[in-house]
Amino acid sequence: MKLLHVDGSILGAHSVSRTVSGAIVEHLKAETPDLAVTYRDVAATPLPHLSGAYLAGQQPNATNAPDVQHDVALGGQVLDEFLAADIVVIGAPLYNFTISSQLKAWIDRILVAGKTFRYGETGPEGLAGGKRVIVAVARGGLYGAGTPNAAAEHAETYLRTVLGFIGITRPEFIVAEGIAMGPDAREAAVAGALKAARELQPA
Repeated sequence: MKLLHVDGSILGAHSVSRTVSGAIVEHLKAETPDLAVTYRDVAATPLPHLSGAYLAGQQPNATNAPDVQHDVALGGQVLDEFLAADIVVIGAPLYNFTISSQLKAWIDRILVAGKTFRYGETGPEGLAGGKRVIVAVARGGLYGAGTPNAAAEHAETYLRTVLGFIGITRPEFIVAEGIAMGPDAREAAVAGALKAARELQPA
């Protein structure tokens, strides 16, 4: 069984989403010793954002400059990692009401027509169903259902939409929020998220 672990936080060791996503992976590894883990840190090693040259470079018989060749090959590697994974764990911080731009660049490389979705006579059809996806979300304020700022939350809601579009209709979310609202709030949020990570169903 293969697991892909993706982190999108720019905060390194200070990141709550990294702490929780790492705990999720360690829990699943402990439960499934033969779990093969691939790690991609899209903040430490950012992916280029989509470009017209990249899209054109994927066309049959395209003649690409070396930098475009590298970009196309990298995009293929990222997509292959995702397609090969049985489980995907994502560390997703909330930055300015949505996911980090680094994580968005990764998503743009895995939403590929004919690979993870296609359009048919009745509309879009997801092709990546069957994967288990677990997302660790970290939010500085309170954006959960029923809070005054719930409508401003565009990380979890966006990811649910994106994952559903490619056929992953039951993603699991562990949320640590209020982490910027003082040391006590941060400690409680992290503790609650780590507890939820330890209680996840085995791989």
